[in-house]
Amino acid sequence: MTVSYTYDIFASLDGFGSHTGDWGGYWSKQGPEFLARRAAQYGVPQRMVYGAATYRLNAAILAGADGMDEWIGRMKALPATVVSSTLEGPLDWPDATLESGDAVEVVRRLKEESDVPLRSHGSVSLNRALMAAGLVDRVQLTIFPVLTGQTGQVPVFAGAADFDLELLESHTLDGNTQELIYRPTLHG
Repeated sequence: MTVSYTYDIFASLDGFGSHTGDWGGYWSKQGPEFLARRAAQYGVPQRMVYGAATYRLNAAILAGADGMDEWIGRMKALPATVVSSTLEGPLDWPDATLESGDAVEVVRRLKEESDVPLRSHGSVSLNRALMAAGLVDRVQLTIFPVLTGQTGQVPVFAGAADFDLELLESHTLDGNTQELIYRPTLHG
């Protein structure tokens, strides 16, 4: 039996996954409903999957995660698989396994062998490849109420294949942040 794989990503309304501006984390739009929902989502057994770039970024940011939001501490505590042909072990991350080789094959195997669902937060290029291969079961897109046309970086879906999306769930958090959960199907 295969487990589900969720691609969990944050974006501005204009589709950027990060920024160079003075917005702050979450574009400074997080509220108590958003933080509580994230803590609940990361409080259940699952395995995280990261690409090399996201692992490097997270490892640097989360080195001192003790004072960060509860969900981030929970995410860091989950078992993780880092897919990379450039990193060398051991990884500076609790309960992380380094897998080299083709990410599509690694995740295909993980979906077959894992006892818990798989989730990836970030890892844009990794997840584009996994979506194209039909391995992403759910896209969880959290849209923060900002436009970052001048400071936006990392267009989340630029260069991705074409997909039809079936809306499975939607939530408005703190009155202005949208969480949309879709089932993607390759178009055509």
